[in-house]
Amino acid sequence: MSRTPEFITLSDAAVRAVAGTNSRHVALIEDAFGVLVETPGGGVSLSGDTKGRSQAKKAVQAIAARADQGLEVSDADVRVAIGQARGGTGARGSAGQLLPVGRRGQVAPKTPNQAKYLDALERCDLVFGLGPAGTGKTFLAVAHGAGMLLRGDVDRLIVSRPAVEAGERLGFLPGDLNEKVDPYMAPVWEALTDILGAEQLRRRREKGEIEVAPIAFLRGRTLAQAFVIVDEAQNASRAQMKMVLTRIGEGSRMAVTGDPTQIDLPHANDSGLAHAVGLLEGVKGIGVTRFEAEDVVRHPLVERIVRAYDEDAAKRGRTV
Repeated sequence: MSRTPEFITLSDAAVRAVAGTNSRHVALIEDAFGVLVETPGGGVSLSGDTKGRSQAKKAVQAIAARADQGLEVSDADVRVAIGQARGGTGARGSAGQLLPVGRRGQVAPKTPNQAKYLDALERCDLVFGLGPAGTGKTFLAVAHGAGMLLRGDVDRLIVSRPAVEAGERLGFLPGDLNEKVDPYMAPVWEALTDILGAEQLRRRREKGEIEVAPIAFLRGRTLAQAFVIVDEAQNASRAQMKMVLTRIGEGSRMAVTGDPTQIDLPHANDSGLAHAVGLLEGVKGIGVTRFEAEDVVRHPLVERIVRAYDEDAAKRGRTV
């Protein structure tokens, strides 16, 4: 280790974010770069070899920038900063695209691909978000749509999902439409609760500003002045995908999210997601963002699981 530590002057909020609760964030940085991180007051001190200090400094600066914007810094944010510092991408994509809707503060992209995704949602009328679980493709679409609703850019937020996972027809489940559909929409409702809070979500649902509808119930409708999210779209058939994509009406936007490697249909070739992307990528007004394992912002084990499955698919000569 170098005998001369490098000192980075930071705000008090940034120092607390870099340290983390019970020095959890410091431990992650030290393990990642083989450095010693100390917080003597007024900043952060880094000791280690030149490469380790350089990469750790980039991670620290990315964490500090997020904290200084008033954003929450979680373990996942620290892991993303570490990954970006290793890859030489710095904190690119973390600033300038804040969504002022978070119940726990502003929502912001944590990886370059998330930043590209939000940019596409801002620019394009139809956006496909493809990639593994934990990459934020659904959460960010929900956050963007909720932001548009709160700003008055759209009148309604509509979420739709193929109801195929449980292997049951909706008509055989008890309750009204919402009670039938809600079990399939749990991830979307969790995201909306995080963003809006339970009480505001309840009020907006009662007013009809937030609506759930299985894909089959969208047939024959024209969705005007709405932000539409089609989640788990890999489980929509080709016919369903064409139907839902042609529901876009005046003043509407749509985000279609899914993981092409997680198809639950009896015949994977029937999935309409990859088919639609193949037909529509490059068409004016349509954006496509592909997330990778390094975009996973859940438990670090999820990224390792995704990489293992990707490697297995590559060995078997399959592309997804």
